[in-house]
Amino acid sequence: METSILQQIKNKAGRLIGPQLLQTGRVLEVRVWKPATIIEIDLHLPLVDMRQWTEVPYIKFRVGDSCYRDYTPFGWDAETATCSILIDAAHEGCGSNWAKQLHAGDAVQYIKIGDTRQSPHPTNLVVGLGDASSLGHLLALQQLTLPRIRFDGAVLLGSQHVGQLVKDYFRSPLSMLTSPYELADWLAEQGYCTAHTSFYLTGNRQLVVELRALLRNLGHSNIQTKGFWS
Repeated sequence: METSILQQIKNKAGRLIGPQLLQTGRVLEVRVWKPATIIEIDLHLPLVDMRQWTEVPYIKFRVGDSCYRDYTPFGWDAETATCSILIDAAHEGCGSNWAKQLHAGDAVQYIKIGDTRQSPHPTNLVVGLGDASSLGHLLALQQLTLPRIRFDGAVLLGSQHVGQLVKDYFRSPLSMLTSPYELADWLAEQGYCTAHTSFYLTGNRQLVVELRALLRNLGHSNIQTKGFWS
């Protein structure tokens, strides 16, 4: 009963968001990564000044009648007002269902663009760690890190084939791993300097908690976290 009442309140709040508060963009292209369940969507957002994106941003999209989801844009070009988002559609929900039905030319609506309060350290080595749900966040962090040689990291993906696509297509230094145990071993082998390395942990909340504990055991303290889902 409590869940039902809470959902009714959320639905009513969603309906109160008037059309005048929503901004509109356009889908340029949709690519489904096979055999994985990641959907890549290229967008044109003409009302957005992407030159202001100095921290990893997020966009709150309207993905249903009373449903909104935050996605991290990456690969943005301020001159053309274009960017991309990645959606991990492995889990059923209004966000993944929305992504599955999008086609080039479709309009998308969003109510807010904000920042995640994560920006690369100005001088340290920047190391991003996450999973398929936070791949876009890690690629945005990579884009903001200058020079690019200061960026490193790893991401958990269920498919080695998709991992190779990420490295080739995005020219990313991210290591593509398949299990938390492999990620733990990989971290222990890197020998990152504790004084001059900043870590950015994103993705599944439990993964973030475990990675933070592991890094602290390795003597690291420059750690920022952003859990997306449980």
